[in-house]
Amino acid sequence: MEAPSIGGVRIRKGDGASVRLRRGASLSDLAEKIGVDPAALVQVLFSLGEMVTATQSVSDETLQLLGAELDYNIQVVSPEDEDRELLESFDIEYGENEGGEEDLEARPPVVTVMGHVDHGKTKLLDAYRHSNVVAKEAGGITQSIGAYQVATEVDDRERKITFIDTPGHEAFTAMRARGAKSTDIAVLVVAADDGVMPQTIEALNHALAADVPVVVAVNKIDKPAADPTKVRGQLTEYGLVPEEYGGDTMFVNVSAVTGEGLDELLEAIVLTADASLDLRANPDMPAQGVSIEAHLDKGRGPVISVLVQRGTLRVGDSVVCGAAHGRVRAMIASNGELVDEAPPSMPVQVLGLTAVPGAGDTFLAVEDDRKARQIAEQREARQRAAQQARGARRKTLDQIFEQMEKGEVQELALILKGDSAGSVEALEDALLKIDVGEDISVRIIDRGVGAITETNVTLASASGAVIIGYNVRAQGKATQLADQENVDIRYYSIIYQAIDEVEAALKGMLKPIFEEVVLGQAEIRQIFKSSKAGTISGVMVQSGIMRRHAKARVLRDGVVVADTEINTLRREKDDATEVREGFECGITLSNFSDVRVDDIIETYEMREKPRA
Repeated sequence: MEAPSIGGVRIRKGDGASVRLRRGASLSDLAEKIGVDPAALVQVLFSLGEMVTATQSVSDETLQLLGAELDYNIQVVSPEDEDRELLESFDIEYGENEGGEEDLEARPPVVTVMGHVDHGKTKLLDAYRHSNVVAKEAGGITQSIGAYQVATEVDDRERKITFIDTPGHEAFTAMRARGAKSTDIAVLVVAADDGVMPQTIEALNHALAADVPVVVAVNKIDKPAADPTKVRGQLTEYGLVPEEYGGDTMFVNVSAVTGEGLDELLEAIVLTADASLDLRANPDMPAQGVSIEAHLDKGRGPVISVLVQRGTLRVGDSVVCGAAHGRVRAMIASNGELVDEAPPSMPVQVLGLTAVPGAGDTFLAVEDDRKARQIAEQREARQRAAQQARGARRKTLDQIFEQMEKGEVQELALILKGDSAGSVEALEDALLKIDVGEDISVRIIDRGVGAITETNVTLASASGAVIIGYNVRAQGKATQLADQENVDIRYYSIIYQAIDEVEAALKGMLKPIFEEVVLGQAEIRQIFKSSKAGTISGVMVQSGIMRRHAKARVLRDGVVVADTEINTLRREKDDATEVREGFECGITLSNFSDVRVDDIIETYEMREKPRA
């Protein structure tokens, strides 16, 4: 039977058959799965108004569109499922089989500290670990995620708690959400003098979405305006009912300044963990966990903060984290001491990887360096394809024709460099959300961790991009090269300053919007003929002003009969720049002399309209 014609191309339909594709797959990948020529798929998409090459990474929507046309059920594999399938191909079970009940041992709870900006989250942790972190924070905002382990005594038994400190500014929403996903319990910090704020609710929603128990720390009770009862009442509206009100959420009044309630908060965390969670892990299996934060250290190379979730990580283990791999050269505990092994729920800094992974990437120990390298290479290829698909701009034929008619859509190209993977990711996420209209957009052409290099400057020069350095500076001859190539490098230490300036730059690139403003109207009372000046209209200014060289239109019975400008303007026998309402004057118009008595001359100007 002959195959039906789709968009002028004969392709046999799939009759609803399922096809699994990785995110960022190309038309060649789909063609291989369904056994057709990639050029035929290119032609089908062209008939649907999409211009895509055979080897270009395409978006999920484009794959779904093509699948619907060809009657195939296109299943785009999620990054999580794809990573799980990749690890299974190497006989690695991530996050599942931990052995039998006899293999499991109790582990410390992992706690994420969340809440509104400036409600005292970092000061609270600072009180526990006795080191001043707040003083190092630009603008008083935690700029990256850190993990710390503290010990407390409950029922005469030492219990450890691992804290994850998440940033408080709204631009770090993605990082805060990731922090909630790697945690057992969320501590919601609310200032007693400030009450529940928008980011308090945002943080609570992340914790509830991660399905973790919540302990509320009502901070700053030492302030004169503190009202802990008000905070309890506000949070009751959002489903957090205190135990003293008959609910199941523990509220603890604390002061990071005076130290009041700090021991009670640790006890509340332990009791919540014991009552609500079964926190056990197998310490004897190969280590698995998550990268909390990563940065490039000039002397030590890539440094990754890792939270071990199961198994025990040891110095010398072959590890893979995201698209980075290597052998553990050294491990540093949260107190700064070198350690040889890290059991479940222990956060450590790991040295020895080949590159800087992304914050939130899965971390696991494998048999040997070869397997680690293979997994890392496949992850890198997959991430690159997904990145290309995400950055690919879908353009229909209609859009292309419109752009040809009115000129190409402008876009601001940016290169992002930061001190840590999480900061770069959060900055990229915030910048891509800036929307100033359809005429202009942001495109991130490169991003990375570490100092700004000559390679970055060369790329920026070739693509007309601006480099944004977040807590990093240009190194070597990069600054000199940037001056030579006229590349703009902007340095920031606070993320919302970068966002504000980029938004301002985008608005500056927009074409100005003009609106017409009527200046005035004048009625023609008499008409004079002059051999020198031509036709002169004797007018009475009825409203506004008549201004020399202003744009003007002639209205006759409400109909525009001419669009011109005022050539000369005379008041009595003298030239005038403008004549106001209630005065008479003589007017000659440029290139129009067919004026009549009772015609109205209306003057106007085009003014630039400020954008909202």
